Amino acid sequence: MPDPRKQTSSSVLAGTVDLSRTEYDDIRQMVYDVCRIDLGTGKAKLVTSRLMKHMRALGLETFSRYLECVRQDRSGRELATMVDLLTTNKTGFFRENRHFEYLRQMILPKQIAAKRRLRLWSAGCSSGEEPFSVGILLREEIPNLTSWDVRILGTDISDRVLTKARAAVYEEDALKNIWPSIPPKYFSVARTMPTRAYRVADSVRSLVRFAKLNLMGAWPMKGPFDVIFCRNVMIYFDKPTQQALVRRFWELLEPGGHLFVGHSESLAASASEFRYVQPAIYVK
Repeated sequence: MPDPRKQTSSSVLAGTVDLSRTEYDDIRQMVYDVCRIDLGTGKAKLVTSRLMKHMRALGLETFSRYLECVRQDRSGRELATMVDLLTTNKTGFFRENRHFEYLRQMILPKQIAAKRRLRLWSAGCSSGEEPFSVGILLREEIPNLTSWDVRILGTDISDRVLTKARAAVYEEDALKNIWPSIPPKYFSVARTMPTRAYRVADSVRSLVRFAKLNLMGAWPMKGPFDVIFCRNVMIYFDKPTQQALVRRFWELLEPGGHLFVGHSESLAASASEFRYVQPAIYVK
């Protein structure tokens, strides 16, 4: 009789090896212990597909050998690589644009009237499109921005996406949805072959600093922040983790500061201290 603990995905993914339920649960627990991301119970195919290329590069033919390699690496690099490969990094320029409209219409006028200082944090910034979108908006809306004290922080747990964010080069397809509303002065051609790609202008890049950060670890930045974006990140956490994270955001925001979350996320059950403004927007 087949072992009921076995879940194989080799029939679905040609050329892959079997991932047993026990091995999947071990990987799931490792990821949770590092960053509190819960892979759930139905992601065996995803885990297999994302790890197989790396396993082949290491010359490992089974998940049992791979897990042994991860456990024996005292440096922690293999564990960090596994987490990196299994995290989701979907993003885009001016994604969920109503948030940027709210920033433009409701937040920036008050900041312009009150002070010339802005601190914004993109928590879970992925490959950089979100903080660069904020930077472009600030350049467009504040003509004398060079005289302001402005800092935009973008953080992520993934070295892979942070490398792309720091390079600030994006394929033409990543920009097609924002042309022609965004002036071309904010991008220059980085290459034309094999596909056309564009680099974010220095005037925007100079506003943004990227850093690696595990949201479940220590936060070295002092704050306070005027705006925190943490969009489509908390959906991967369980409720206790979400509640703890929201409390930490509260502590790091200025009074009157805003927290933006993803369109499918809500603080109703986890953060009564925040005041609801409109869907996915909250104020301290």
